[in-house]
Amino acid sequence: MSHGRGIRLFLVDGSPNGLLTAEIMNWTGHALTGPRTKLTELVQRPECGRTGIYFLVGPDPDNAMRPLVYIGESDDVAKRLKQHNRPEDQGGKDFWERVCLITSKDQNLTKSHVKYLESQLIAIAKQSGRCGLMNGTAHDYSVLPESDLADMAFFIEQVRIILPVLGFDFLRDPTASHSTSSQEGKTLFEMELPTFGVKAQAQEIDGSFVVLKGSTTRPKWTAKNNGYGNLFDQLVKDGVLGDEVDGKRLFTKDYEFNSPSAAAAVVAGRNTNGRKKWRLKDSQVTYGAWQSDQVDLKTTAGTTEQ
Repeated sequence: MSHGRGIRLFLVDGSPNGLLTAEIMNWTGHALTGPRTKLTELVQRPECGRTGIYFLVGPDPDNAMRPLVYIGESDDVAKRLKQHNRPEDQGGKDFWERVCLITSKDQNLTKSHVKYLESQLIAIAKQSGRCGLMNGTAHDYSVLPESDLADMAFFIEQVRIILPVLGFDFLRDPTASHSTSSQEGKTLFEMELPTFGVKAQAQEIDGSFVVLKGSTTRPKWTAKNNGYGNLFDQLVKDGVLGDEVDGKRLFTKDYEFNSPSAAAAVVAGRNTNGRKKWRLKDSQVTYGAWQSDQVDLKTTAGTTEQ
C-alpha cells in the first residue's frame, strides 16, 4: 500500500514563474529551481554556496517531445552556474532555460557524495530515455562506505519524487511502473482497426495511459501533420515503433501516453477520440463509459460509508 507524501513548496518572490523551493517531510534534501532569467537572484541564495548537484534543462530543437539536460555537481554551485551562463565560445552552455539545484539542509553532503549522485543520476537519465543528455562520458563513481551508499540510495529516491513535482520528468523510470507485478489486476483496454489488421492493448498505470509492447499501429501518419503526427514520427525515430512489416508497425516496448486520445491517434495514424475508440477487453464498453462508471461507483461508495 502506497502512502501519501507531504511536499512543501515556497514561491520565493511570490511569482509562479520565479524562484521556487521544495522540501519533502523527513528528508534532509532541499530543491531550488528557477528560470535562467532569474539566475542573478538564484546564485545569491545561500543554497548556491553549498555542495550539491544541479540540472540544466532546455528545449531540444530536434525533438519537441523531450528536453535537453545537463547534470553536474560542485562544492560551489553558484560558481559553476556562472561558468555555464557564459557564451559557448567562452566555455558556457547556451541550450538551457531552467536550472534545478539539490542540496542538503543539514549541509552533510560531501564532495564524494555529490560525485556519486552525479554518476548515478546520469545513468538513470540515460536509462529513462526521457531527455537528450548533454553530459559527455560519465565516470562510474562508487567509492563510498556501505552506510553512505544506503543513504545516497534514499536521497536519489527523494530526488526522483520531487523533480516531477517541479515539472522535470526526465528521471522517471519508463519501465518500473509497468512491470508485470504492477500490471496484474489492471483493467485491460483494446483498440482494433480490422480493415488494416491493427490491434492494440493498453492499461491505466499510475495515472498514465500505457500502450503495451506488441501492440500494432498503422504504418504511417495519414492525416494533416499536427502534435500527434509529430509524436508518431518521433516514436518511429526513437524505435518505440518498429519498422513497417505487412503494412503495420509494432510497439517494441510499453509506452506511456498522457491521454487515451494520444495513444489512439498513434495507433490509428490520425486524430481520433480515445475515449470512444478504446474499449474494455472482450466487450463493447468504451473507455469513456468505463471511467464514468468508476467515478460514480467510487463516489457512491464514499457517500454510503459516510
